[in-house]
Amino acid sequence: MDGKTANVEIESKKEVPAEALAAARHELGEHNGINMSIEASNTFTFKDSDAMNRAFLGEVGPKTGIYIYSRHLNPTTLNLGRQIAAMEGTETAYCTASGMSAISSVFLQLCNTGGHVVAAKTIYGGTHAMLTHFLPQKCNITTTFVDIVDLEEVDKAMIEGKTSVLYLEPISNPTLIVANIPELSKLAHAKGVKVVVDNTFSPMILSPAKLGADVVVHSISKYISGEADIIAGAVCGPADIVDQMRDLHGGPLMFLGPTMNPKLAFEISGRIPHLSMRMKKHCKRAMKYVTKMKELDPNLDVLYPGLKEHPQHSLLKSMSNKDYGFGGVFCIDMKTEGRACRLMDKLQNNTKFGFMGVSFGYYETLMTCSSRSTNSMMNSKEKESAGISPGLVRFSVGYVGTFEQKWSQFTKAYSEM
Repeated sequence: MDGKTANVEIESKKEVPAEALAAARHELGEHNGINMSIEASNTFTFKDSDAMNRAFLGEVGPKTGIYIYSRHLNPTTLNLGRQIAAMEGTETAYCTASGMSAISSVFLQLCNTGGHVVAAKTIYGGTHAMLTHFLPQKCNITTTFVDIVDLEEVDKAMIEGKTSVLYLEPISNPTLIVANIPELSKLAHAKGVKVVVDNTFSPMILSPAKLGADVVVHSISKYISGEADIIAGAVCGPADIVDQMRDLHGGPLMFLGPTMNPKLAFEISGRIPHLSMRMKKHCKRAMKYVTKMKELDPNLDVLYPGLKEHPQHSLLKSMSNKDYGFGGVFCIDMKTEGRACRLMDKLQNNTKFGFMGVSFGYYETLMTCSSRSTNSMMNSKEKESAGISPGLVRFSVGYVGTFEQKWSQFTKAYSEM
């Protein structure tokens, strides 16, 4: 399969994501089918014993068409990794069984026992819980949480020689705070700290590696999948880091085994070519919703970086790739948990605007009260510090139906409040 390619692999760092994906290596099938074949084998054979010995010594590998075991590397999942690396503008990428397995593997690669992480205080609740509870208890890795917008606070929290990772989301989940990736990367690199960015909220919109980040992680389950039917993740970055992570004799990806099924990799690979179009639809409709909502009720507390009054509106505009907008997620602060739940009940059960559910990136609109769902593992003080109010409703905007149809459904439910 390695020899049957259309196009050649090229350097993608100077291209926008859609162009890089179009120019990347296209793996053909075993009999020259236009789609790649699925390599379902979990183990591989060798032409002779010398080749086997050299493979285990790391002298030969996928570049010469040699594989050992699919927990280490598989041709089908490796090809998906090439696509995602092209999209993110990184040297390489490794696809995993979930977003959390990608994130945890990165921490275990970059941090040693007794290590220190600086992280944005507003991030996905599962990651916050891992940094707050799991890593300190199991690995003695501690975290200082900071206001990621306050560059001085971030700089002071990073301790040269001790801090290993600065971790952030470019658009925070769920409060939609925008991080200044170029400036944060400069501060971190000045102290020898690696910058790890979870770009799950903003594939195609932002290219963190081009803005200075060292490692980019994804939950493929969200926008990249697009159909809410897959659990998967990815680690993107320079070859020296990712290769160490999947090292046969010492890498966390090899020992922890967060391996993606090659049949799943094949399916995801077929969805990436239209990710660009899907993201534009999500973002365009989100912008139309929030604009109309501010007209409907000027006192409604709407959070969305596409609004000019958002404090980081100009920052996101300066960092983002052209024509993608400001993201497919917005929030409404209904002030109390009771009002948030009433609104969601009416939107789902009365007017069919969307569905109550966690996750995002689905073609239907999903809504959740973050305080009692995706960030429920944070205590009240942590939520308050992160700006997550009890009544914050997060909307992952879908694109099915006409805008007029969906807007009518929203206004009917809102009028009943």
